[in-house]
Amino acid sequence: MEALLEATLRLAGPLLLAALGELLMERAGVIQVGLEGVMLSGAFAAFAAAVATGSPAAGVLAGALAGCATGAVFALFAVVRRADQIVVGTAINLLALGLTGVASRALYAGQVPTAPGIAPLALPGLSAIPHLGPVLFVQPPYVYAALALAAAIALFFRRSRPGLRWRAVGESARAADAEGVGVTRVRIAAVLAGCLLAGIAGSALPLSQSNVFTEGMTAGRGFIALAIVIFGRWSPGGVVLAALFFGGAHALQFWLQARGFDLPYPLFLMFPYAITLAVLAFAMGRARAPEDLGRPYRREAA
Repeated sequence: MEALLEATLRLAGPLLLAALGELLMERAGVIQVGLEGVMLSGAFAAFAAAVATGSPAAGVLAGALAGCATGAVFALFAVVRRADQIVVGTAINLLALGLTGVASRALYAGQVPTAPGIAPLALPGLSAIPHLGPVLFVQPPYVYAALALAAAIALFFRRSRPGLRWRAVGESARAADAEGVGVTRVRIAAVLAGCLLAGIAGSALPLSQSNVFTEGMTAGRGFIALAIVIFGRWSPGGVVLAALFFGGAHALQFWLQARGFDLPYPLFLMFPYAITLAVLAFAMGRARAPEDLGRPYRREAA
């Protein structure tokens, strides 16, 4: 059971980072279904940079920059040019899948190298607690960063004037504009910040979980992050709980395999995604999205 809890936290970290990025965007009225592509871009950039420099820190930085660059492309078309956000996000997914696949084959035509990994970080004192210490407090830095960011975002939305304006843009862009809030500016900032977090989340896959890059290695995690935001009802605390739930679903898949359950292998693979569909069916009718989510805003001429 301790191994299951440890894996739950470890696997929930990247999901939580990506979901927090999506939360930032959706609370500003932007839905980014291209989160999968953003994470994949971050994963490849992080792997390539870490292999080239031998530095995992350089890999994380490259993943963040790749996510931010992908977000800039999305913001240009979906926010500035006011194109349909779903269509642009879908294009981002397809573009990232194709470009990372081609780049991987071009750079690593032979055997794919192994990237230097990011070791788990033991928190002094807490990690020595019997039983729970090694489970809860010896985790990759991504986990601690995600939990700290969730708390910071909660405070930002509830206790700061910029956070209130951010939320106002997502609820009623026209009313926020009438109060002097720069709707386009807030939405561009939301997309860049959210995609930066998604790029960092993607970097966790080759640097903290596998040490290699494979085509399409995000394997639907971006879409699960979208489901986490819905299941978490667009609140940072709810997103944390939902990320832990989905991290547990992934961990349970591996735990069942390790326990030797006699089930076809594809059933283990589909387990987290079947849970995602079930949760979405349950949550959609019980959660209220920001009112202006997905609606491009155009200021009326005076």
